[in-house]
Amino acid sequence: MKLVLILHNIRSTHNAGSLLRSADGFGIEKIYFTGYTPYPKKENDERLPHLAAKIDNQIHKTALGSENTVAWEQNTAVEDVINHLRKVGFVIAALEQTKESQNLSEYTPSKNLAMILGNEVEGLDKEALSLADIHLEIPMKGKKESLNVAIAGSIAMYHLTINSL
Repeated sequence: MKLVLILHNIRSTHNAGSLLRSADGFGIEKIYFTGYTPYPKKENDERLPHLAAKIDNQIHKTALGSENTVAWEQNTAVEDVINHLRKVGFVIAALEQTKESQNLSEYTPSKNLAMILGNEVEGLDKEALSLADIHLEIPMKGKKESLNVAIAGSIAMYHLTINSL
C-alpha cells in the first residue's frame, strides 16, 4: 500500500516541516502542498526570492532536511490533486472529526491511500471534505478533543504504516 499526504490550507511553516520529517520517518510516498500551505523552495519558484528563501528556512527548522528526501509537489488547487490521485487508484481519506468519520484505530486500508490534513484551527473546509471518499478520526478521551495537525498527522501515519515498518 502506498500512502501520500495532502496538506491543505495549513498555515504554519513549522507544522509543514514537522509533517515532512514524520513523512520521511514513516516512508510516505509523497506530499502535496495545496491551498495556501507553505512549501519549500523549488526550482523555478514563482514566489518572490526573499519570501521563498524565508519560508524555506522556516520549514527547514523542523523538517531538518526531509524537504530534500521526501518527494513533494505544490498545487494550489486541492481538487486537481485529489482528482489526479483518484484516477491513479488512490482512496481519498480526510483526517477530520465529522458525523461520518470512522475510528482510525479500526481502519485498515486495502488500497493506496491519500490522506488530507487541514487547517490548524478550522480543520478541513467543506470542499475538501466533500471530495474525500472516507473520513477518519483519532479517538480522543480528553475534553479538548483536538490535536496539533502535525501530531495528528504523525499518529495517523504511524497507524497506517505500522504493519509495513
